[in-house]
Amino acid sequence: MALTLNQHTELNPLQISLLRLFDRPMSETEVLELKRLLVNHFSGFLDKEVTEVVKNKGYTQEDFDNILNADS
Repeated sequence: MALTLNQHTELNPLQISLLRLFDRPMSETEVLELKRLLVNHFSGFLDKEVTEVVKNKGYTQEDFDNILNADS
């Protein structure tokens, strides 16, 4: 999967809603909790995608070991 960088010029409705929701003072602890929540959420998507790619490509642990131990 190639990573593409899109230049967005407008916020979508969800982004606007989130900005309104969090338009209040927040402690550093609250901010950290929200960041952790988002990281965990997107980490789940990444885990699923990596698992699917590994399955589709038929990669084995030996393949990963070879990649990690290859001379650059």
